[in-house]
Amino acid sequence: MIENLWAGWRAAYVGNVERHTYTDGSGTLFERILASGHPDSETYIVHRGEHAFVILNRFPYGTGHLLVLPNRGVPELENLSGDESAELWSCVNTAVRVLKAEYKPHGVNVGFNLGKAAGAGVPDHLHGHVLPRWSGDTNFTTSIAQIKVLPESLDSTWQRLTAAWELLH
Repeated sequence: MIENLWAGWRAAYVGNVERHTYTDGSGTLFERILASGHPDSETYIVHRGEHAFVILNRFPYGTGHLLVLPNRGVPELENLSGDESAELWSCVNTAVRVLKAEYKPHGVNVGFNLGKAAGAGVPDHLHGHVLPRWSGDTNFTTSIAQIKVLPESLDSTWQRLTAAWELLH
């Protein structure tokens, strides 16, 4: 029998997706971050490529949660150019290797939520999630106390992953 684990803290976030537009005429949220001119240490960009980039998720499910995106705001995989697709997948592969080397997780989740119905929080700019996982990392605190325990700051995570990316890329 399948049992459900309810994550009530997600309801407010998912409910807001319908009411928000992520473009303001100057590009998608992620295009604006990429072109902001702010230092990567402030935007948490881990890697910039010719066609794709990698950034820490500011609202991570766990420590080391990375997002892998094309530089261009594209909502669907089939709209990527061949070069964008190749570099995007290369970045996913490197992200997995970096997380395994730096954090020694028991496993890694890799996934793309394409479209609002699939759970995309920013549906106008496709992005892959690369998330290290450990046995027992999902527990009662998120469901009961509505909190997530992250043992490391985003600044520390960014420093670790940026250094590891440079070594392994």
